[in-house]
Amino acid sequence: MAEVQLEGLSKRFGKTEVLRNMDLTIQNGEFFTLVGPSGCGKSTLLHLIAGLEPLTSGEIRFDGKPISHLPPKDRDVAVVFQSYALYPHMTVYENIAFPLRMKKQSPHQIGEEVKKVAEFLGLSHTLQRKPRELSGGQRQRVALGRAIIRKPRLFLLDEPLSNLDAQLRMEMRSELKKLHQRLKITMIYVTHDQAEAMTLSDRMAILHEGTLQQCGTPQTIYENPKNLFVAKFVGSPPMNTLQGEWRSTSPGTIQLGENISFPITTPLLDQMKSEKSQNKRMVLGIRPENIFLVPDGPSKGFSGQISVVEPMGSENWVELNFFHHFLKVKAPPHIQIKPGQTIPFTFQEEKIHLFDADTGLRVG
Repeated sequence: MAEVQLEGLSKRFGKTEVLRNMDLTIQNGEFFTLVGPSGCGKSTLLHLIAGLEPLTSGEIRFDGKPISHLPPKDRDVAVVFQSYALYPHMTVYENIAFPLRMKKQSPHQIGEEVKKVAEFLGLSHTLQRKPRELSGGQRQRVALGRAIIRKPRLFLLDEPLSNLDAQLRMEMRSELKKLHQRLKITMIYVTHDQAEAMTLSDRMAILHEGTLQQCGTPQTIYENPKNLFVAKFVGSPPMNTLQGEWRSTSPGTIQLGENISFPITTPLLDQMKSEKSQNKRMVLGIRPENIFLVPDGPSKGFSGQISVVEPMGSENWVELNFFHHFLKVKAPPHIQIKPGQTIPFTFQEEKIHLFDADTGLRVG
């Protein structure tokens, strides 16, 4: 296992700056996920750690020792790629055994190790097959087996599940979680799928345009997003956002439109008043599960017209037109609603987030 420290890490391709001055520590034995939209620099960061790309500036340390000068073969890391990168002319046995053959271990040692890894990954019955004879999930297990057999100090996984169908992805997520629990090895995992990052990670880092936006546990990031980008990126469906202006009246409001004001009675009120932010442009954020439809509620207060109902079995996703703001709402499956209906709703006030519209930073 290894603790990985990134200090002032930057990477340029020509004039394009892909990563900017990144500081990050990945703890020993942690399942750590790098997540962000396509082109944010997460795969490049993984390649820098593996030594597949040279740094522009900064330093990478394993357990406090600088390793940026070392070639990939001397870093003792194993990389599992999206494409599996299996040798098509070799059997499963030969693919898994390949790293040990490169180390010139004896056939007996290789046989014993391959047997252990194959049993661990449920591949014992496939050892004499070629990759083309395997399912996508089995190929991914072979790629993992080839990495595991090396007994590296660090696993790097670059979107390894993206080629699988939805059902198999869910199954493999569970397998990866179990694998990490049994091996207790440091794993750095790259994905653009924030749901995948949330379910797998001990901690995760959100990247955007080459910069680190936020790092923390999935729950911390979900409940306390540092900025608007993180708030909208993490969560499915994403957080609802409403543009408005702060009014330091009593108790204090966000003016969402000419005739719509939203009272702020949460601890955010003192924060806003202390900043003397009268007429400051703000963004109010609320997650779909923190809005409640009240079909038999009073007509006063907030109400919106239902534009879409998406039944999901255990719940309904409802889209509300609220003065030309479209809100996603999570509703129970038994609620009697239909498109075109106007329905009252309430917000869970303590779950409201406020963001500075100019900087995108969270208030409070």
